[in-house]
Amino acid sequence: MPAVTVDDLTTLPRVRRPGLGDQPRPVWQVTTAPAGYEGEGFPVRRAFAGIDLARLDPFVMMDQMGEVEYAPGEPKGTPWHPHRGFETVTYIIDGVFDHQDSHGGGGSITNGDTQWMTAGAGILHIETPPEWLVQQGGLFHGIQLWVNLPREAKANAPKYQDLRSSTVALLSSEDAGAIVRVIAGSVEGHEGPGATYTPMTLVHATLEPGAQLELPWDVDFNALVYVLNGDGTVGTDRQPIHTGQSALFGAGDFLTVAADGNQESRSPKLDVVILGGRPIREPLAWAGPFVMNTKAEVVQAYEDFRKGCFGHIPA
Repeated sequence: MPAVTVDDLTTLPRVRRPGLGDQPRPVWQVTTAPAGYEGEGFPVRRAFAGIDLARLDPFVMMDQMGEVEYAPGEPKGTPWHPHRGFETVTYIIDGVFDHQDSHGGGGSITNGDTQWMTAGAGILHIETPPEWLVQQGGLFHGIQLWVNLPREAKANAPKYQDLRSSTVALLSSEDAGAIVRVIAGSVEGHEGPGATYTPMTLVHATLEPGAQLELPWDVDFNALVYVLNGDGTVGTDRQPIHTGQSALFGAGDFLTVAADGNQESRSPKLDVVILGGRPIREPLAWAGPFVMNTKAEVVQAYEDFRKGCFGHIPA
């Protein structure tokens, strides 16, 4: 898994151990993601299926894309499509993805890069593997997260952020057995490069077999862990969790993730996405590519899309 890393984790700043007054976050729910296909037919796991949307707030959904080894001619993406009212966050761990949108944003991301697209008032975009990858095939793995926008930001102008792996903040667990990549938000004052409308934190952590991560977490944020690959436990009561499963945590000062001592040869380490944000607590009307506050706003979004108000596909 070539997402950004270092050879010697002891050279990184350490995440502090919880203090005597710090309360562990209990595990409220563990769910298993159903598998399916998106876009032109690439495999996904819908990470947070089965978790109440009110508990996910400010997030709407997250897909794990792959992990898949494509044969020549097999790589697939998505055709041009619209969005309004939220942000898409695409983080690539293995492989390459190209992005282009109707407001001039876009580029190519690979191996730990992130593209952060604020759809705002409306945008058209396309995500595809580059032609050379389609021809030769290869490994593809990443996530796409949908982050809701508060009512006052849903009409904002679209925006695109190109977040390179070299700008991600890197930390290690107290036992130096886990690397913590801060993509957005803050962990103990270490800031990720992503700028967010909704206060939130997004982390990708990799734990060596037998390692434990006790991660301080903003008390105003919810907290979720999704397992990209590997086997481990969550919470101080060590509830089992494995590839394709999510854990929803309750309130507290820190959350705990641990890797089993023995891992499968295909997944020698435990890889998790950890995320949380301050709930928006507004009505949610979600239909297809539009995330609004009311059904009438969703209907209006479809009308505006049909009228060409989201911009035009570049030549």
